[in-house]
Amino acid sequence: MKFAKRSIRWLLPCFCAVLVLSGCDFILRKEQPQALARVGEKYLYQDDVKALMGKNLSKEDSASFVTNYINNWASKQLLLDKAKINLPEEKLAEYDGLVADYRTDLYTRAYKEALVQQLNDSTVGKAELESFYEKEKENFRLKEMLVKLRFVALPKDFLNKVEVAERLKNFGEKDRTVLDSISVQFRKTSFNDSIWITASRIIDEIPPLTFENVDKELKKSQFLNLEDDNGVYLAQILDVRPAGEIAPFSFIEPTIEQVLLSRRKLDFIRKLETEVIDEAIKKKEFEVYE
Repeated sequence: MKFAKRSIRWLLPCFCAVLVLSGCDFILRKEQPQALARVGEKYLYQDDVKALMGKNLSKEDSASFVTNYINNWASKQLLLDKAKINLPEEKLAEYDGLVADYRTDLYTRAYKEALVQQLNDSTVGKAELESFYEKEKENFRLKEMLVKLRFVALPKDFLNKVEVAERLKNFGEKDRTVLDSISVQFRKTSFNDSIWITASRIIDEIPPLTFENVDKELKKSQFLNLEDDNGVYLAQILDVRPAGEIAPFSFIEPTIEQVLLSRRKLDFIRKLETEVIDEAIKKKEFEVYE
């Protein structure tokens, strides 16, 4: 009887241990990813496909997506296996090198971009922009004409063309108010006469204008009155800069800003690369052998 009690006491922890191990085995099996397909030793798991699926797909679309993805995945894996068997060793080594280089470039580029974004230095002062413009203005010659103008396109049967033309020419406060109030009757409008517009864009908006007649029609202080089958085009020309002249600062300013920001970014990256090498040399993590 005493032997039976000792046996029970010995069996009880063993039984608990078996339960614990069984529970762990159940948990492990439950957490294992579900495979959707296998090619050789490679598996495609449900989570791999789920991450690529749209949230609003119907059951039919989801099933079709999964089937197509599995087939494409299998095709790539099978072709890859055949390529590794049939391609020459030197070719495989060459491609492996290219893949390694691409991976390195991808990682390092992403890291550099992340550091650049942390700078919070994405603005350029007006004085710096103007200084750069003065130094480099000879490099900012216009490739096409620039124009400042006020412009209205009217339907062909519009009744008050004369009044619109006069108000467009004068463009006082009352004229602007009247034109704004009836602008729903116009086909197109552009009243912002403080910005420079390229001749090619104006030609797109005013079909009777062409690259052959644009120099004749678009002259400073001239009023444009053209017509075609689609309507009437009225424009007051305020200023003109012909191709070949130095671009106005206001027109080229966004380009200068991008140039300076790009230079700032390149300078930062060059400095970063130099500092990384210097730090590695100090820590004896980088050596060059003769």
